[in-house]
Parts: sequence; structure tokens; C-alpha cells
Amino acid sequence: MEILELPIEFKYKEQKNIIYPSLIISNNDLTLVDTGYANFLPIIESEIIKIGYKMINLKNIIITHYDNDHIGSLYAFKAKYPWIKIIASERESRYISGEEKSERLVQAEEMLAGLPSEEIEFGKWFIQELKSLKHISVDEKVEDGAKILDGKCTIIATPGHTSGHISLYIPSLNSVITGDAAVNENNRLVIANPHFCLNIEKAKESLSKILNLNVKTYYCYHGGKLTL
Repeated sequence: MEILELPIEFKYKEQKNIIYPSLIISNNDLTLVDTGYANFLPIIESEIIKIGYKMINLKNIIITHYDNDHIGSLYAFKAKYPWIKIIASERESRYISGEEKSERLVQAEEMLAGLPSEEIEFGKWFIQELKSLKHISVDEKVEDGAKILDGKCTIIATPGHTSGHISLYIPSLNSVITGDAAVNENNRLVIANPHFCLNIEKAKESLSKILNLNVKTYYCYHGGKLTL
């Protein structure tokens, strides 16, 4: 079993950005953790093929939480590769399926009226991005402590950034895939974008929770891999 980073570069307002979805390889089966923004499917496909794997081997997609930079291409992946099993927490699955309005959309709409004038355009764009996400049912709903991927991966509930956020602990690799429970900022694990955390105190507790696992490597969606 191994974890590979998939560095995905893109531009937003002429600035270069990069995200790091993780690819878990186990017995030649692939599991993708988070799917980037909408229209990122071909970019992620290209990265997977570039490192020598075939899309036919992509068996699972794990979604850490419902944010447009993490689930944007989920619907497209499932439409193109219908055999893929989608895995998410019970709470986040309600937003992914459209059963409930997402916390992030509620937050964005509530914040819009209070934004300074120079940020209103972005606020409206963000709301529209969230509204345009296509809903899809989740195949496997998981809770804290659940074992997946033949028991090799443990689900860690890491609420705060969103209520149903999960991270992934892989003991055999002494590693955690953090999602947005932590970001790598100047070779240090910190809370992701505190301004948008739905519960900052829980986010702090979740960061402590994954730090207390004392693993060797943290795979961060933002900032990339951190080896201690």
C-alpha cells in the first residue's frame, strides 16, 4: 500500500494555485481522495495516467467534506466511471446527495450581506459555484473509527471546517490524509482557512486529534505533504 500526491496546478485571477488530492494504491486498486473543482476530471486523469496507472483501476473516491474544491468533479467521475464507489461521512453525504442544503452554502449566503463592497462579486460567484454543483448519491457512509479499504484505512472524524469532515489514518504507512482538517503552511500543520471554519473550536480539537496520532507523514490537500 502507498499514498501518492497528485499535484494539480491551476490559475485563479492570474495567480497560480495548487491542490494535492491523494491517491491510495492497494493491490493495484486505486482510491482517490477528493476531486478538485468542477472540470478537473481530465487534469486528475492525466496525473494518474502519468504516474503509470489506468483509470479502470480506480475503485473508490473518498470525499473528506462538501466544499467545491473537493467535490467539484465528483459527479463527472461517477458519470464516466460508474463502477466507482463514493465514500463519505453520514453528515456530508446529505449535502453530496442534495438531501439537505449544504452548510457551506448556508454560510456563504448569510455572509454575503456583510461583505465589504470589494468582496461582494467574489461572494456571489462562490454562492453560484456551490449552487451549480451536481448532486449524487453516496455508496458508503462512514463514521469515526470505521475501517475501510480491507481494514487498512481508519476513518477519523475531524469536524470544525465542516461538521462531517473526515480524515484518513493509515497505520501501516504511519500517515494521515488530512483533507482540510490541517494545511501545510511553511512546514507546519495549521487550521485551514479559519475564517471559513464552521466551528473554530472543533477545528482546533480536530487538529490536535490528528497531531496526537504522532504519524510520520501528513498528506495535506493544501500545502502538500509534510514529513516530520
